[in-house]
Amino acid sequence: MEKVKPWLGEPQNTIAVLQKYGFVFQKKYGQNFLIDPHVLDKIVAAAGIGPDDFVVEIGPGIGTLTQYLAYAARSVCAVEIDKNLIPILEDTLSDYDNVEVINNDVLKVDLAALAKEKNNGRPIKVVANLPYYITTPIIMGLFENEVPVESITVMVQKEVADRMQTGPGNKDYGALSLAVQYYADPVYCGKCFAETVLCRGPKVGSAVIRLTCHQEKPVQVQDEKLMFNIIRASFNQRRKTLANGLKNAATLDFTKEEVEAAIDALGKGASVRGETLTLEEFARLSDLLSPYKKG
Repeated sequence: MEKVKPWLGEPQNTIAVLQKYGFVFQKKYGQNFLIDPHVLDKIVAAAGIGPDDFVVEIGPGIGTLTQYLAYAARSVCAVEIDKNLIPILEDTLSDYDNVEVINNDVLKVDLAALAKEKNNGRPIKVVANLPYYITTPIIMGLFENEVPVESITVMVQKEVADRMQTGPGNKDYGALSLAVQYYADPVYCGKCFAETVLCRGPKVGSAVIRLTCHQEKPVQVQDEKLMFNIIRASFNQRRKTLANGLKNAATLDFTKEEVEAAIDALGKGASVRGETLTLEEFARLSDLLSPYKKG
C-alpha cells in the first residue's frame, strides 16, 4: 500500500490534526500520542506484522500507529473508547480501506467473534500504545478471557515492561511478572525516550514489549484461580514472610498449620518470602493447599 499523507508519525502533522479539531486530552483515558516515526516502525517490526495479518489495535487515538499498521497488515480493527476521537479517525484513516474503527471499550468487544469473522478463527495479533494506568487490566483481560491471541505487542511505561519480563529475586518481580509469564513469553524490544510521546501531564520513559502467547501453559495447576490468589497475597506485603502473607490474606482461608505444612512440603523454610518463588513453585504450593480449600 502506498503511504498516504498526512503521515501522522511526523510531529507537525499530529499537532495540525489536534489543532484542526480542537482536541483536548482526556485525563480519564490517560491519552498519549506517538510523534516519532522510528518508534512507530519499531512497534510494527516488534509485532512482526505482515501482509497476511489481521491486527486489533487498542486505543488508536488519532490514528498514528493505525496508519503504520494499515500499511503493513492485511486488515486492521482499531478499538477506541473515546467517542470524541471517532470523527478524527474517520478523517485521518479515510484513505485506508483495510481499517475498521470500533467505538467501544476493548474489554467489552467480542474479540473471539471478531477473529472468527475477520481471520477465519486464527489467533489475532494485538498491538497498542496503552495508557499506563490501564495496561494491566487490558492485558490480563485479554489473557483471562481466553481471547484467541497470537501475540500482544505494546508500548508501556518502562517500569511496567521491566516487571513483565523479570524473574525471582529482582525488585521488579511481582504478581504481574508471574501472571504475564504464565500466559505468554515476554520479549523486551527496546526503550523509548519520553520525547517520543505527546501527552497531557509529565512525560515518562516507555518501552516496547512483545508477549507471545503460550500454546501450552508452562506449568500445570489444579486451581488456576487459587494460584493467582496465592500469588497476589504473597506480594501484597512484600516484606512479610510467605507464611504471614498467606495467613493474613483476606482472599484466602487457610489455617496457620495448613500454610506452614504446605511451605514445608514445598521444601522451603519458614522465613522464605514470596518474591523468591518461581512460577513452578507457586503452582506446586497452590496444589499443596488446594485440598484445604473451604467451600
